[in-house]
Amino acid sequence: MTRGLNKVLIIGSLGADPEMRYTPGGKPVTSFSVEVNRGWRTSEGERKEATEWFNVVAWGNLAEICNQYLHKGSQVYVEGRLQTRSWEDSSGTRHYRTELVANEMIILDGRSYVADYDTSENDY
Repeated sequence: MTRGLNKVLIIGSLGADPEMRYTPGGKPVTSFSVEVNRGWRTSEGERKEATEWFNVVAWGNLAEICNQYLHKGSQVYVEGRLQTRSWEDSSGTRHYRTELVANEMIILDGRSYVADYDTSENDY
């Protein structure tokens, strides 16, 4: 089988405070959204901007750190992989959500804090 690569690196700002919860097995998981802006000039010289939102999920120790130190507006570097999950709601409609599953996070504003998570211990 050919080996693939699924690695994502983003720098942006949190759109809201992180939300932490626990799995039925007691494992912490924290979710938050990160806004990433980019700018460019058209061939006519007009300045354009676009915003992309990333749904980020952190597990275990990294989830606890994200919940403790991040807040709305925090500027962060997040590294991880993309994962799409699906579920069916009570009316039978299938939903899909693509998330960045974080394995490293660095707070870029204020005091710097680096956290990474050994994904080999993930049991999600």
